Amino acid sequence: MRKNPERRQALVDAAIEVLAREGARGLTFRAVDAQAEVPVGTASNYFASRDDLLTQAGGRIYERLLPDEETLAEARSGPQDRARYAALMHELVDRIIAFNTGFLALLELRLESTRRPELREVLTRRIRADIQDNVDYHAASGLPGDSTAVVLLMLSLNWLIVERLTLPGLFTDKEAHDLVDVLVDRLVRE
Repeated sequence: MRKNPERRQALVDAAIEVLAREGARGLTFRAVDAQAEVPVGTASNYFASRDDLLTQAGGRIYERLLPDEETLAEARSGPQDRARYAALMHELVDRIIAFNTGFLALLELRLESTRRPELREVLTRRIRADIQDNVDYHAASGLPGDSTAVVLLMLSLNWLIVERLTLPGLFTDKEAHDLVDVLVDRLVRE
């Protein structure tokens, strides 16, 4: 297997784009090579199998969805109240919508994991860790609410994001924005 980390990352990013556009069935080494604009056979030199590529794509999506340091610093500044909580949830939704191919690819990976136990294990571990990271961040932040509110918000916002990406005309931007505010208002107790 080849070791060039920049090329590997470019191939994994290309795999995310292919997953979002073509679905898991369309994810082939040849499709990844074409998306990455590299010679045919390059992806097969970097990944032992298609399962390896699927698994690495799942991990990379989460890397790309993480907030940057500036966003984290802003989240920690000022009063840690319900208004801050709502602002954080809006930022989260906007960040995920901006990387729409990543979220769509993640949905494809979740569907594919129902047929691939190893992928299911990887995604379960990664998503469980993401939930725990969010609960831990919340506990340390001083924001109102409890860990159950964090999980309920994650579940609700995930489905709102699915609706925004798959049926973009279902809710207007304002309706989606207002729904986030209502969710925070109803789930987060001060």
